[in-house]
Amino acid sequence: MPLLKSWVASANNADHPFPLNNLPYGVFSTNGTEERCGVAIGDSILDLAAAEEAGLVTVCDIPVFDVPYWNDLMDLGSEAWDALRARLTEILAEGSADQAAAEPFLVPMAEATLHMPIVVSEYTDFYAGRNHAFNVGTMFRGPENALPPNWLHIPIGYNGRASSVVVSGTDIRRPWGQLKSPDQELPAFLPCRRFDLELEMGAIVGTASDGPITVQEADDNIFGYVLLNDWSARDIQAWEYQPLGPFQAKATATSISPWIITKPALEPFRTDTPAREFELLDHLKDCGPMLYDIDLAVTLAPEGKDATTLAKTNYKEMYYSAAQQLAHHTTSGCPMNVGDLLGSGTISGATKPERGSLLELSWGGKEPISLDTGETRTFLEDGDTLTLTGAAKGDGYTIGFGTCTGTVLPALKDPYAR
Repeated sequence: MPLLKSWVASANNADHPFPLNNLPYGVFSTNGTEERCGVAIGDSILDLAAAEEAGLVTVCDIPVFDVPYWNDLMDLGSEAWDALRARLTEILAEGSADQAAAEPFLVPMAEATLHMPIVVSEYTDFYAGRNHAFNVGTMFRGPENALPPNWLHIPIGYNGRASSVVVSGTDIRRPWGQLKSPDQELPAFLPCRRFDLELEMGAIVGTASDGPITVQEADDNIFGYVLLNDWSARDIQAWEYQPLGPFQAKATATSISPWIITKPALEPFRTDTPAREFELLDHLKDCGPMLYDIDLAVTLAPEGKDATTLAKTNYKEMYYSAAQQLAHHTTSGCPMNVGDLLGSGTISGATKPERGSLLELSWGGKEPISLDTGETRTFLEDGDTLTLTGAAKGDGYTIGFGTCTGTVLPALKDPYAR
């Protein structure tokens, strides 16, 4: 598919993240105004609440865009999703008869504040990148036992905290927790010393389900995707995770990018999951290309200094797709809700420059990473700003995700001070 031309000139740049082919959905405000839904086009945002009020955009009998979340639109179902995308494309296309009517509803992106795009109903994070799982397993169990016996058969995950999912730009406070190093007899309650990032993608469930669904049904139920940083306290995790897995180590925060990139925008970039050693059981088998060819990167900028690129990888490195993760999640009869968020798990490639966490890049802290500033890192330090980016490159256009950023703040001096 070639670039679709828009009368919004900035959207026609081949390297701009928000062309007419993309049309990502977000929530924004300007100069203290109320938060409402908008769609990114070039360097602008089309104010959908205002366009809906004027009758330019209508998807149902009641307003759905004058609220600070996209859950209402998702709840209307895929026919409404398709109708909205078709109408937005018609309005914003080069030569559109609606240009004059739509121009007053364009807001410069630079003047807008972006907010959480959805109300997160529940959050589940997976461990579904093979290279990441092999690297972590090798550190702790050796290469011969790196992958748990079940890993090649099911997407492993844990239920996280929807309450701690935050939008890009939110500062992240270094957590306190119970730590115990091998040379200590007893644990101590201290600030995290091995704070980490995880480069992930997040899938947003747009259609509720009650009972098991197929992989194809799961794929149909996904509304769109965001960048996701699963902030991780590795030392807290090391002490707490047996026997039930991550808990407080993963509860500090999960950052997501503010723009939802919908499945239709990503459709030209579908690609197959990797070759498998074991054939998956029928309820998890691929029903076509299930992943997307999306280039991903993460940078680290110390406070007041330039950023260093830590890693570059691609979403197609995943072993299990979001649809397979969602389908597996429902096998027990677990209901899924509109607004549920699924984290992919850390996305790492086969080589060191493609590793999506500092745990892997520094090999558990044993191999410090050199930054362009002359400093080194094993894990995150106070003042570090992490930025995730993602983009799929088409024929003369780019489907961009924007950025997902967060800055590490020092731990509270006394977490129980009132």
